[in-house]
Amino acid sequence: MNAIMPFAERAYGSPALRGAKDMEYDAFSRVTRMLHLAPRECRSDATVVAVSRNNELWTLLATDLADPANGIEDQVKAGLISLAIFSLKHGQSVLSGKATTDALIDINLAVMKGLRGEGAA
Repeated sequence: MNAIMPFAERAYGSPALRGAKDMEYDAFSRVTRMLHLAPRECRSDATVVAVSRNNELWTLLATDLADPANGIEDQVKAGLISLAIFSLKHGQSVLSGKATTDALIDINLAVMKGLRGEGAA
């Protein structure tokens, strides 16, 4: 999941000082915090920005996972790509006023737990 590094570097500094999983965790943490702090429904610019950042994060992740050089186990890759597709579709539902950000937050928290080794992502 190295595609997340540039996103994380903007706020967390040199990749030489941090491991890839740490930077990925930080990227998910930052976006999830934005989603959590914004209104659950798309009623404000804060929600639009948070969902857009979440879409950016999942797009980067899916792009990296689709790269044949990505060494993540195929079953894990498939699961994460499925989560990416769901997250992107759900994000569009939030932006169109048909859903809340709750599912996006839950998915991101599950991925964060996986990155910390606290359970399967």
